[in-house]
Amino acid sequence: MLQRFALTIAILTATLAWGETALARDRQVAVGEALQDAINTSEPGDVIRLAPGLHDGPVVVDRELTLLGEPGAIVDGHGQGTVVTITVPGVTVRGLHVRGSGSSHEDLDSGIKATKTATGAQIIDNRLTGNLFGIDIHGAKDARVAGNEIIGRRDHRMNARGNGIYIWNAPGTVVEDNDVRYGRDGIFVNTSKRNVFRDNRFTDLRFAIHYMYTQDSEIAGNVSRDNHVGYALMYSRDLVVRDNVSSRDRDHGIMLNYANDALVEGNTVTGGGEKCLFMYNANKNRVLDNRFEACPIGIHFTAGSERNDIVGNAFIGNRVQVKYVGSRWLDWSDEGRGNYWSDHAAFDIDGNGIADTAYRPNDMMDHILWTQPAARLLLGSPAVQLIRWAQAKFPALLPGGIIDSRPLMTPVAHSAAMGGQP
Repeated sequence: MLQRFALTIAILTATLAWGETALARDRQVAVGEALQDAINTSEPGDVIRLAPGLHDGPVVVDRELTLLGEPGAIVDGHGQGTVVTITVPGVTVRGLHVRGSGSSHEDLDSGIKATKTATGAQIIDNRLTGNLFGIDIHGAKDARVAGNEIIGRRDHRMNARGNGIYIWNAPGTVVEDNDVRYGRDGIFVNTSKRNVFRDNRFTDLRFAIHYMYTQDSEIAGNVSRDNHVGYALMYSRDLVVRDNVSSRDRDHGIMLNYANDALVEGNTVTGGGEKCLFMYNANKNRVLDNRFEACPIGIHFTAGSERNDIVGNAFIGNRVQVKYVGSRWLDWSDEGRGNYWSDHAAFDIDGNGIADTAYRPNDMMDHILWTQPAARLLLGSPAVQLIRWAQAKFPALLPGGIIDSRPLMTPVAHSAAMGGQP
């Protein structure tokens, strides 16, 4: 009897599920037909297919459906608020050209916005132009933003523009394979966790990726070119930053500012305008097997940064390999392995891949020049040359600073290095 009852329940459940699927419709919205009316009269599971041409926004998607654009379908907000707002779970917006948001920073006017109740929103393969913010994931958990092209506005100075992708308190968000150009930051994430940003491309921005108060998240395989800063990681912890590229970024390739317990591994920074890596009050981070190449400063290490492991990296052709002013000695080697330094003239007589002499990137004159820039006038004087000769012959005269007791003879090589070339 119980088995027969269970079988009946199973059949009824399957029938209801089939009925809901059967009721789902694929609806065509022609140019001139009100898109909001089509949304208001849809049923859960419907696909609303927008014909090529101009469709008027703004619109609010307040039921579970797919908003699908045929090639050439445009939704224009005409400068009023957010163009497409998603307020329920399970919505997909795909294949649209979304343009013409309002200009309110207070309201975060965007091309597409997923609110707190829009769990699992899918925003895929869209083109967003002429919006203050491109895509705003505002509290929606487990959203996916993939394959979009986002071209920000340029009608304000850079800091007054909106971000390409803005993520606020949206755990589980995945952002992948997007192209972002212009605007302020490519991705700006604030007060969130468990986010993954991978395989995105960023150009002509302030920061490619900007983290604030975020934890337990990953940045992998992204490319930043010609931005002010590549990866700005601030007031965050437990981040994984792996296999990214920063090429020709104007200020810093990677910046760790009050960022703790991060793994920074396998990245390539090349041709930066100021610093390949800037660490400011950043503690307990592991910086492993990266390439820092052709920057004025390879790594600037300052403001009490402590208990960091910096091993296996390649410092190649930087004007100053390390800038560190401190009275303590810090050894950048671990378990018999240090870093590669292109200006270290050393031998490896036993052929074990480790240089036979330690590497010290800075001397007393470096410290004097950093604290007293006017002293550069004396660089060619006999007194300065005598000081440097004495330090080379008697290392005990050197001040505290960085030492690599086990420098590598060959640089680390990884696939990201090729992606970073101009």
